Amino acid sequence: MRRKFVAGNWKMHGLKAQLKEIESIAATATAKPGVDVAICVPFTLIAPAVAAVPGFAIGAQDVHESGSGAHTGCISAEMLKEAGATLVIVGHSERRADQHETSHDAWAKAAAARAAGLHVILCCGETEEERDAGETDRVVAAQIAEIPSDARGDWLTIAYEPRWAIGTGKTPTEAEIAATHGAIRAKVQELAGADAADTIRILYGGSMNPANAAAILALSDVDGGLVGGASLTAEKFVPIIEAAAG
Repeated sequence: MRRKFVAGNWKMHGLKAQLKEIESIAATATAKPGVDVAICVPFTLIAPAVAAVPGFAIGAQDVHESGSGAHTGCISAEMLKEAGATLVIVGHSERRADQHETSHDAWAKAAAARAAGLHVILCCGETEEERDAGETDRVVAAQIAEIPSDARGDWLTIAYEPRWAIGTGKTPTEAEIAATHGAIRAKVQELAGADAADTIRILYGGSMNPANAAAILALSDVDGGLVGGASLTAEKFVPIIEAAAG
């Protein structure tokens, strides 16, 4: 049985004044030991957040595939680890769109993070035009095609985030979410085997909130959520954690 995993993505939000929100979220996570909870914060907040909530999982939102070098403004996996991060998001739809990152880039970053001992949340998902054209399964399969044959859930989580649902308040139907998660798991099994399919958690990301979380988290093959705006406050994020706890 895969444990539910709820991860918050603060994106470009958060100053030290907001650490009190993480403290409140961490308190709930401690009270719900059956659910794994993490918050991925801007680089500048990683060390302060780790100091504020010892033992709670703090992650980053991106990483560079190189260990060091002439990469102005980039952060290596070892730097993240030294700051106290235990996980990192790669391939988020906003970076694919705004920074023109490819799936190959995402998997290169995943390999670097894995080598440093960080857990990886790798994102995949289609545009609205691709969904309307019936291309969702093909697009998502292509985005996870570079999964290594020895991938397992102890270091890798996949997040399905339809790109048109990010921050829009729109979500696929429950049947569409379940079908896509099932297709992702089947593709993982095809590429990396049954152990990978059994252990790698698949999160749903895309306008998850307290109102829809319970229904989405109850769907087949949905192992948790990657939550954006609703993770910025304990008031909105705690109910999602509670929904995951059942």
